[in-house]
Amino acid sequence: MSIAASTVKELRERTGAGMMECKKALVETGGDIEAALEILRTRGQAKADKKASRVAAEGRVELMLSDDGRRGLVMEVNCETDFVARDEGFLAFAQEAATLALSQAPADVAALMALPRAGGGSLEDLRKELVAKIGENITVRRFELVEAAGELGSYVHGTRIGVLVDVTGGDEELRRDLAMHIAASRPQCLTPEEVPAEVLERERRILGEQAAGEGKPAEIVAKMVEGRVRKFLGEITLLGQPFVKDPETSVGKLLQSRKAGVRRMVRLEVGEGIEKKTADFAEEVRAQLEAHA
Repeated sequence: MSIAASTVKELRERTGAGMMECKKALVETGGDIEAALEILRTRGQAKADKKASRVAAEGRVELMLSDDGRRGLVMEVNCETDFVARDEGFLAFAQEAATLALSQAPADVAALMALPRAGGGSLEDLRKELVAKIGENITVRRFELVEAAGELGSYVHGTRIGVLVDVTGGDEELRRDLAMHIAASRPQCLTPEEVPAEVLERERRILGEQAAGEGKPAEIVAKMVEGRVRKFLGEITLLGQPFVKDPETSVGKLLQSRKAGVRRMVRLEVGEGIEKKTADFAEEVRAQLEAHA
């Protein structure tokens, strides 16, 4: 049957699907635009499920503060390519996800995705629609909510690193400096006491093997290991690290001098810990040619 171009155009604008997909759905439903919309949404969900296993290691970090500044959120939203990370639809989805998380404080990502949207449906429904429209796997990977005991400092480096730090004492400049330091220096813990025992044990064993290999007496090896462990703890803990703006001073000493303390810090970086696949372009083209041979 003949389908009016205006009807195809309307369905395409409402769904973001391709012109031929829209026309095919309208032919199947005898021109019923609502029924065609349902078909496209169903097919879109199937596409979203199919793409769910694909690696999404690009994206952006969203950082938001409540109006009173007492609560902060930092969230990682992923896609497959940096091109899509700049897409208006992806940016709007990331903003909406962050806004919902900050206002509703869900327990985890699953609870967040189940939350209802003002425009109808859930955030997960919106995600699947976006996957079908854009053609890439899109996920909310993680988020952290911070309730301030003191005052919140925040910093976003481009769109890929976000930091929140809860600081007691000090001033706004100190809070921002600390957030920038955390972004640059990647501390794993606040203090040596917070370093997991298994991490410390593993490092002590590695350092012990290295020192023993240098042929020193056992008592010297023991002192060498302790010295290297102290250095290691200084490198991975916020209070032990040299302050980026003044490497002669540790962050711990800076806080003492300003009568300030850090209660909690959160640092998220896009793609951190995700194993990215390295694509061989020539091999990829060859595989596509073979698939269509």
